[in-house]
Formats: sequence, C-alpha cells, structure tokens
Amino acid sequence: MTIDRTTAISTTAKKGGFGRGLIQNVRELSVLPGLLIVIVIGAIVSPAFLTAANLTLILRQSAELGIVVIGLTFILLTGKLDISLESTVGLAPMVAAWLLVPFAVGGLGTEINPFFAILVALSIGFAVGLFNGFLVVKLGLDPFIVTLAMLILLRGITLGISEGKTLAGLPDSFRYIGSARWLGIPAAIWVTAILFLIAGLVLRYTSWGRALYAIGGNAEAARAAGIRVDFIVMSAFVVASTLAAFAGLMLAGRLASVTSGMGENLIFSALAAAVIGGVQLTGGQGRIIGALLGVLLLGTLTNVLTLAGVPTFWINAVYGAVILLALLVGRWGARTRR
Repeated sequence: MTIDRTTAISTTAKKGGFGRGLIQNVRELSVLPGLLIVIVIGAIVSPAFLTAANLTLILRQSAELGIVVIGLTFILLTGKLDISLESTVGLAPMVAAWLLVPFAVGGLGTEINPFFAILVALSIGFAVGLFNGFLVVKLGLDPFIVTLAMLILLRGITLGISEGKTLAGLPDSFRYIGSARWLGIPAAIWVTAILFLIAGLVLRYTSWGRALYAIGGNAEAARAAGIRVDFIVMSAFVVASTLAAFAGLMLAGRLASVTSGMGENLIFSALAAAVIGGVQLTGGQGRIIGALLGVLLLGTLTNVLTLAGVPTFWINAVYGAVILLALLVGRWGARTRR
C-alpha cells in the first residue's frame, strides 16, 4: 500500500506540533512585556503619550511599515529575502506622481487620470516583484545580492526621475487612501488592520499560506509533496512588492507629496519588526500576529523616544539593539525546543 506524500508530511508535522506551537507562542508573547514597558515609560516621559490623538498618531505612522512587514513576512517564511521593498515604496508613487502632476511643478506633463496613476504605481510594484522572483527562482541567484542591486537601481531611478525635487500638488483622489478618515479614524489604520487580518487568515487557512511554511521548512520535501515551489516563491515576491507600492501610495497621501528619499531605511524597520515578532530569517516559522506586535512595539518605541527628545540616530541604534535582543530570544527558543 502506498502512502500519500502530502499525508505523510502532514503527519510528521503534527508530531511535536504542540511543542513547536508553544515555543512560537512564547516568542510572540515575549513582545508583549516589552510593549507594556515602553507604554509605561511613555506615560512617564510625557502626559501627552496616552492621549487618543497620540495613540492614533502611532498607529497612523506605523501603517506603511505594517503593510511592508506583511509582504516581507510572506517572503521570509519561504527562507528568502527582499531588501528592495523600501525602494519600491519610493519608486512606485514617484513614477505615478511624475505622470500625474503638471510639467511646471516637476512632472512629465502627461497629467494622466489619478486612478490610472494609482494603477501604474501598483503595476510597478507587481513588475519589480516578478523580476526579483524570476532572478531568484529561475536563475538561482542569491536573493540578498539580487534585491540589494535592485534597491540601488530603483533608488537611482527615483532620483533620476525627480532630479532630487519634491513633487507636490497631488489631487485629492490620488491622496485619498493616505489622507481620508473613516468614522473619525484615519483610513490607513483601517486598511492596515484589514490587511493584517487577511494575511493571518491566508497563512492559516489557505493552501498558498501553508505552502510558504512548507517551503521555508524544507523546499525539497515541499516539492516532493506536489507543491509548486517556484510559483509560490515568485508569487510571494510579487505580493510583497505590490504591497510595498501600495504602502508608498499611502505614504504619499499622508505627506501630500512624493520625495526622492521616501521609504529610505524602511526595510531595516520592517526586518526588525518581523524578527522581533518571531519570524525566522531561515524560513518556515513565524505568524502574522507576531509581526503585528513587532510593528506596534517599534512604532510605540519611536514615539516615546521622539517625545523624550532623543535624536533620530539614537533611535536607529535602539532598533539595532532590539533586533539583537530578538535574535537572542529566538536562539533561546531554538535551544529549548531541541
């Protein structure tokens, strides 16, 4: 009698599943004490910290980061990496704005329809993700080197198009998703929360989401089980890059302009949030709720440091320290599981 490969892998995965799940929950929940400590410190540092306006500000300023983290999590689960996402955040809205605004204010002069400009931005994200996925999956190139080259290339294109200028005068319809309010709360917060919910459901209940974990755990075993590894990995790159383009549109709407440096260093924050939340860089482990907690921790930490008057470069140093701490926690979890 022949045993179905998929069934065999599922059975193997279930053995010890409680232990793995417990360790994963420990890693995710370990973010909560840190978040609570930061909140307490924030309340001490400034009486304005716990006001509704400031808490809304934290969520609003974390929205773009959260969307990028969702896409990055999909890629990390497969054991790959895309550091060009931050350049996509800058390039996609820049090209759209360049085609949209009049020549007199730095645009190309085509003055296309705002809704078509949004479609152009998302298409750029789709194309960049497809190209990255092709180089990594089909040509077998190293994902870090490929996406590093793309990060530099896309940033150069953004600078070339804008000539270092800021493109402003964007129409309201183009800025809507980043500037509108629904029920008194910024629409960006609602949209980000919905995307996190969808991402969580996709990872837990769809074959595509489960395939990401399987590929990150053992790509060859996943291939032997009938999973279309190449397609899944390429689609993860495409989804992540498209989400980055959408985050860029949201950021442009919030700033009411597009700058050549938009999205710069965002990937470091995204990696920090993912790692803090328990997403393994080696693939196969992590949940979207952990990534969300990582985003909230970084957003709250940045707000507290800003209220305390800490210079920006010290904030970056704190990010590095937090990443190292998260790696140590992950190492402890791996040893405990063994």
